[in-house]
Parts: sequence; C-alpha cells; structure tokens
Amino acid sequence: MILLAYVLICLIFGTTFLAIKVGVDAGAPPFFSAGLRFFLAGAILFLWMVWRRKASFSLLLRKEMLFTGATLTFGTFSTLYWAEQYVSSGLAAVLSSTGPIMILLLQTIFLRQKAPLHSLFGVIIGFIGVLLLVLPSQSADVTALWIIGCIAILIGKCCYAAGAIYSKKAMNSMSEISPIAMNAAQMMYGGAILLILSLFTEDVHLDYLLSFQSAGSLIYLIVIGSMIGHTLFYWLVSKTNPIFPATWLYVSPPIAVGIGILFYHESVTWVTMIGVITILTGTVLVNVSALKMVIRKR
Repeated sequence: MILLAYVLICLIFGTTFLAIKVGVDAGAPPFFSAGLRFFLAGAILFLWMVWRRKASFSLLLRKEMLFTGATLTFGTFSTLYWAEQYVSSGLAAVLSSTGPIMILLLQTIFLRQKAPLHSLFGVIIGFIGVLLLVLPSQSADVTALWIIGCIAILIGKCCYAAGAIYSKKAMNSMSEISPIAMNAAQMMYGGAILLILSLFTEDVHLDYLLSFQSAGSLIYLIVIGSMIGHTLFYWLVSKTNPIFPATWLYVSPPIAVGIGILFYHESVTWVTMIGVITILTGTVLVNVSALKMVIRKR
C-alpha cells in the first residue's frame, strides 16, 4: 500500500506544475486561485470526515493545524503560484526538487538528526538528475522578476520542509486523529490565509472561471491534486518519514518527459536518458531505509 500510494502521488504531482501554469497563464489570480483550491478541497474533505464521524470541528481549534497550514500549504504554494507567472513549469519543478534536500538540512541542523550517508548522496544525485533532465530544454529571458520568482520558489521549499517535519511531529502527538482529517484541516487554514492575502493584493474578477483553461485547471487541482494527492502525501508522512514522500519531487520530471514523448511526440536525447537514470538512482538511495521497512512488512 505504501509503494502504491507513493507511485500515485508521483503521477498526480507530476502533472500539477503544468496545471498551475495553465491556470495562471489563462488569467487566474495566483493567490486567489491557490486559496480557492486548497480551502474548497480541505472543506469538502473535512466535512466528509465529520459526516463519517472520523473527525470533529474541535480539530480546527488546534494550533498544530494552523502552523502546518501556514507552512505546508500557504508558504509553499503562495510562492509557487506567484512565481509561475514568470518562471516556466519545468524550471519550477527543478527548483521544487530541492525539497528533500531542505528537509535533510533542517533535520540535521535543528533536530540534530544524523542523516544516513546514502540519503545524503541520494538527494544530491537526484537533484543533479533533475538538472540534467530539465535544464537543457529550458530557455528564459533573465529578468529581475524571473530571478525573484526563482528565489521565491526556494523560500517556499524551506516552508515545505518545515511543514513536512512539523506535520510528522503533530501526527505522532495526535495519533488518534485520521491523517485525512488533519490534511483537510491544514489545507483549510492554508487556503484561508491565501484568500486573505489575495484580498489585499489582487483585483479578483470571478469571470476568469468562465475560461475552460482556468476552470479545468482549478477543478483538476482541487480534486486530483489536493483532495487525492495531498491526502496520500500526508498519509505517507504518517506511515514513513518526511523525506520518503517528498522524493516525488525527483520523480515528477521524468513523468512529464514520458508524457511528452508518448502523447506529444517530443524528442528524447541521451542527456535526458542519463537524467532519468540518475534521478531513479538518487531516489532509490534516499529511500533505502523506507524500502527496507516496506519489504519487512510484506
């Protein structure tokens, strides 16, 4: 079940960078569309869990949900959505692949957790693989906003790492609560903060939802990206560790390349193939401990 969930989040999240880009390019206000996505996804999931009597509204009063929502959802996606106005979805995926590295650094520096040597090598090899895969095909006019967008995504990844680590701690202290309910609650908080930010920074006209690209992007991101993908991610964090599920950030670029080859007849170069092999090698090295745990449970 753990491996199946991991494969699913890799497939789902591998398409979300492009879905975000499609919506933003179609005129969707970045903060508002991100806030609407997560608040609606969180509210639907949370009400469903309450209806099934697997969650109570008191969960929304827990400070852990506010902090997790502020880091894992708001901090990560406010920067990503804004940056994709100026940065390609491919480059956004490359910069986002620093997530596992950020988690390892935070665990080592602040939690004094000594990372296994194979994990350190794995995150470095995986990141090099992403660079080999995506950067040769990237062309960009380097502007001030492009640079700021790149920096913003990296700041968002710091928030992502802090949220992933803290969410694991919160789950351990609230083990009686379903990870699905906790994910829903933190998405509601993150979405609400995004909507508040939009209120003060964006001129929102809801007619943008009449666009097929904007509406389709939003629905896909709400249902597939957030309700399914982020719930699976949260569940994996509860069952393993923050680093294992975060390595989807390495696997998503090869998925994007594969989709392009199969459905859009894009060409593949030897550099691309080396990048794919390097990514898979790094991902296996990072996940050696988690894979051993899964094998022992079978």
